[in-house]
Amino acid sequence: MLRQWSVQSGQALVEPEPEPGAEELWEQEMERLWSSQALVRELPYAMVDKRLIRQLREPEGVKTSCWQRWRSRRQTAGRRLGEAAQRLARGFGLWEGALYEIGGLFGTGIQAYFTFLRFLLLLNLLTLLLTAGFVLLPLVWLRPPDTGPSLNFTLQCPGSLQPQTGVPRFHNQLWNVLTGRAFTNTYLFYGAYRAGPESSSAYSIRLAYLLSPLACLLLCFSGILQRMVKGLPQRLFLGQDYKSPVSVKVFSSWDFCIRGQEAATIKQHEISNEFKVELEERRRLLLVQQETRTQRACHLLTYLRVNVLIGLLVAGAISAIFWATKYSQDNKEESLFVLLQYLPPGVIALVNFLGPLLFVFLIQLENYPPNTEVNLALIWCVVLKLASLGMFSFSLGQTVLCLGTNKTSCVSYGYNACDYQCWENAVGEELYKLSIFNFLLTVAFAFFVSLPRRLLVERFSGPFWAWLDREEFLVPKNVLDIVAGQTITWMGLFYCPLLPLLNSVFIFLTFYIKKYTLMRNSKASPRRFRASSSTFFFQLVLILGLLLAVMPLGYVVSSIRSSWDCGLFTNYSAPWQVVPELVALRLPPPGQRVLHYLGSHAFSFPFLILLSLVLTVCVSQSQANARAIQALRKQLVWQVQEKWHLVEDLSRLLPEPGSGGSVGPESPHSRASRPRSFCPGFPCPGSPGPGVPRPGPCLEDPARPGGAPVPAPRFRFPSGSEL
Repeated sequence: MLRQWSVQSGQALVEPEPEPGAEELWEQEMERLWSSQALVRELPYAMVDKRLIRQLREPEGVKTSCWQRWRSRRQTAGRRLGEAAQRLARGFGLWEGALYEIGGLFGTGIQAYFTFLRFLLLLNLLTLLLTAGFVLLPLVWLRPPDTGPSLNFTLQCPGSLQPQTGVPRFHNQLWNVLTGRAFTNTYLFYGAYRAGPESSSAYSIRLAYLLSPLACLLLCFSGILQRMVKGLPQRLFLGQDYKSPVSVKVFSSWDFCIRGQEAATIKQHEISNEFKVELEERRRLLLVQQETRTQRACHLLTYLRVNVLIGLLVAGAISAIFWATKYSQDNKEESLFVLLQYLPPGVIALVNFLGPLLFVFLIQLENYPPNTEVNLALIWCVVLKLASLGMFSFSLGQTVLCLGTNKTSCVSYGYNACDYQCWENAVGEELYKLSIFNFLLTVAFAFFVSLPRRLLVERFSGPFWAWLDREEFLVPKNVLDIVAGQTITWMGLFYCPLLPLLNSVFIFLTFYIKKYTLMRNSKASPRRFRASSSTFFFQLVLILGLLLAVMPLGYVVSSIRSSWDCGLFTNYSAPWQVVPELVALRLPPPGQRVLHYLGSHAFSFPFLILLSLVLTVCVSQSQANARAIQALRKQLVWQVQEKWHLVEDLSRLLPEPGSGGSVGPESPHSRASRPRSFCPGFPCPGSPGPGVPRPGPCLEDPARPGGAPVPAPRFRFPSGSEL
């Protein structure tokens, strides 16, 4: 039946005469398919042939029971239902069409940025779902009484300064929205959450409010780690010297299911971009191999000089952010207080706008490959952004929580109670302003910088406008902006629980703004890069941002005194004190002893030893897998070389095609029945290659005595005309 299908696929051709060993080959193929464990649905045969193979695999004389037939049908139906569900999910997937279009027109490297945006949107929606399900809905359902300030005390402030009442000096509603003062008494900020005593309700709002951010951060860390492992570059597993064969991309890149002209154009761009990346990597590898020691020393000096200069720029930017934050918090009584509120976000935005441009310009002087250039610029930009956020948090903590100072109110109340009655709301407002300012800066740059630049370049002509041209879509700068926004959101989970909702809206709008900027206002980069290494670095910098958010949050939850007259933890020396209180109140003594043991050193040391053993086993297994991959690769090369040697030996032993009285030209039937090479058109890995063609039977080799004809090989590489 397989032979019938082969004949039907080429009805216009004359059926070649069967060779003497064709029946034996047919029986051997049937035997191999009968004993093979490969799935029938994955075999490259027609449906009629697959039915025959399935019948051959069934035991002779044994009838399948009704239970086995029902189970087989159920498995088939379940598999088809799962495939249909996957197709339906891909069809309703968020931004699938837009991502496919971006990947086809601009390459997978830029597509990875927009995929990263979608991933961050899903993380924020998950965080919002957890916060709403465990904190907001129970709070609205239980409706705890408003207990008001838990303690009645009078602040003793130096100079008879009264604490700020929270009423803004500038009574413009727009400024109240931008600064967050309009939402002070809403669930957007920490101060609006109230709860009664823990013994009065079976559900603890305080515990849910405390553990929800920690659970969100843990889930985000797990999701990022999973994507980072999936985005590991393939060469980490296959070796640095691994190169995917170009022939595979040449002959199997096109999708023959494409029918529309637009989809075909996008696919053509995608294939073209893939070949550009491949050729650029091969060119860079050739240049590296041809470098001399002097050139490598010059590159090393350039690398040191550029990175020292970038380090000095980062240090200067961090100092500017520290002094701007300190000046803004120390001059609250000035007449320009509303403008001073946005001084730290303005300085941070200016630093993060100029920093990536300078970093990209300096890194381009080192003449790195596109992947390395993007990743190195991304690392420096993230160092700048995270360092600026860290310095902003430290300067804010120094002012609000009196870190490193000895003010009277700080000694008495644990924080600067004279200037901040509810310091959690003050910190939440600062993070809210940072998030708002980052999004406004994205909108302003897209419509007031990129758009006018494109219009001017299209309207005027000349050397200056040709030099200016459209902007290039810088992946490091754009990744920097969204990572910074996500880090701010994670830092504000405790002070501003609904900040993920705000950030979700910003990310959703940012996707369309960036897509418009890429499609209309930007030009395609002449240097393409792969998405695998970029995706890995995107997740890496996101994990760094997550760690930056966890450290101050963990310190505040475990060690800092809560505000006296707002929020859920007014009666606690630190928010984490609610956990041992609930453990003593709700758990029985055996449960308390178990938790006490889990938190003791008697459990910690054996657990660390067990983790070390597990890590050692995983590393050993990874190394063993790498050695196995290398051995299998060498074995594959050896097997191919052995087959080629056998083919050469067979070509010398077989009789001549024209011998036995056949002097005329070779018939089409004999040419069609001639075996071809294993990899037609190009040598297989480990093959000897086409080499120099041997002289044919009608040519004479001058090196042979008497001019005797040289026998032509039976097996040969097909020529270009035959292909």
